[in-house]
Amino acid sequence: MHVGMIGLGKMGGNMAARLLRGGHTVVGTARHAEAIAELEKAGGRGAADVAALVRALPTPRVIWVMVPAGPPTEEVLGQLAAACASGDVVVDGGNSNYRESVRHAAELAAKGVHFLDCGTSGGVWGLTEGYCLMVGGAKEAFALAEPAMKTLAPPDGVRHLGGPGAGHFAKMVHNAIEYGMMQAYAEGFELLHASDYDYDLAELSNLWMKGSVVRSWLLELAARAFGKDPDLEALKGFVNDSGEGRWTLVESIERAVPMPVLALSLQMRFRSRQEDTFAGKVLAALRNEFGGHAVTKTGS
Repeated sequence: MHVGMIGLGKMGGNMAARLLRGGHTVVGTARHAEAIAELEKAGGRGAADVAALVRALPTPRVIWVMVPAGPPTEEVLGQLAAACASGDVVVDGGNSNYRESVRHAAELAAKGVHFLDCGTSGGVWGLTEGYCLMVGGAKEAFALAEPAMKTLAPPDGVRHLGGPGAGHFAKMVHNAIEYGMMQAYAEGFELLHASDYDYDLAELSNLWMKGSVVRSWLLELAARAFGKDPDLEALKGFVNDSGEGRWTLVESIERAVPMPVLALSLQMRFRSRQEDTFAGKVLAALRNEFGGHAVTKTGS
């Protein structure tokens, strides 16, 4: 099928490449000409802007938006609302707030355009491993986009979860769980690092992957990070948050659902921005390993 991809960064560029490898035709656009050139080099077709991308696709169009949440997404969706035709499908694969996604679905529906909010997990590894896709919106719109989504996902890695906002709500909670898991690993490794024993943390991480109840992909990534830099000396323990943890905590307060692990994990991210800690270094290393997120190096 034909797919439009708006945003060709670390996520969007890899997703376009995976679609091309799966036999789809991809038309893409981005702010930077270098990213468009990379797409064309991989076999895709570049477009100068959003309007040109829409014109290049057959109807009904399936257009995937992979730009940062907030103003960049608002800008692109406004351009698509003006350019798309009735029956087209717009997919927001970024980390937008689910409440905004409900609004976007209503605004585009008024123009006859379908909107899918798609929580996307997989980070920089999605190109080879596939992306876990959590989708909200109308079932008929999902049916149109599903062939591309099945290519992007590993086997059984895509689900339609409900109406508008359901996908981004699920991704928001997914990321909140991730906060807690990462914080638990970070605290445990900090205690090991501070103990009287000279642990090889990469070796211990790999040992725990062999049948332990705490084995996970995050633990594999910890082993990779410790293998590169045993004491994480090249990193500062400065950890940003991209919003989902805060949004989830607000939802938990409004719905009276206790989430103490998330609350403390989010507070520890705030703590990481003050004085450097080894736990912060572990968190920074894990985010860099699974998502290619930027890290702050020591001495910078």
